[in-house]
This record gives sequence, C-alpha cells and structure tokens, in this order.
Amino acid sequence: MNEKKPNIVKEKSFAFALWIVKMYKFLVDKKVFVLSKQLLRSGTAIGALVREPEHAESKADFIHKMAIAQKEANETDYWIELLFQSDFLDESQYYSIIKDIKELNKILASIILSSKGKNYGKR
Repeated sequence: MNEKKPNIVKEKSFAFALWIVKMYKFLVDKKVFVLSKQLLRSGTAIGALVREPEHAESKADFIHKMAIAQKEANETDYWIELLFQSDFLDESQYYSIIKDIKELNKILASIILSSKGKNYGKR
C-alpha cells in the first residue's frame, strides 16, 4: 500500500475555500453582493492555484504559480478585513477566519522562499 504524504497547504486552502463559500452565502443573504463576490473569487482561487503547481513545468513555474496563490491570499486578507471594519462580519466571524488566512499566507511565503533557495536574489 502506497500512502501519500499529506499536503498541508493543499488541505488548508481547500478547507479555507469551503469556509469562504459558506461566508459568501451568508453575505449574499444580507444583500452584500459586490464584496461577497470579491471574497468568493479570491478566497476560492487560493486552493485552485495551490493545486496548479503539482504539474509545474519547472521550478520557476512552480514558484510563479505559488506566488499567484499568495497574491490571492493577500487579497482575501484585505476583503476579510474590509468586511469586518465595515461591520458586515462580526468579531466572532472575523476571528474565526483571520488566523487561517494569515497562516495560509505564512505557509505560501515559506514554500516560495524555500523553493527559491537561500541564495536567491543575492548578488
């Protein structure tokens, strides 16, 4: 039996996307259409983008695809903060998810940096 090693970023980004879909439904019920659509787009894109590098053509392609996932995570962090600061999310909703997007951002940054290697960018 060949067991696969768990892919933490893949699992966390998928679980995060599920939360985003649920939050989207909640926000649409409150008639928050534009912001909820932005959150849905960026928040679910992270997991899709994390899966793309599985078939990267090169190390540079892998890094590029993960960097795009990180950009979507940063954007999602922005929409969550905006929804909270504008009172569309209450404190419990905000604090239940903000730590997850911060953690995803850190994981993606770590993957990108370790993939680039310690000497990347040094002259």
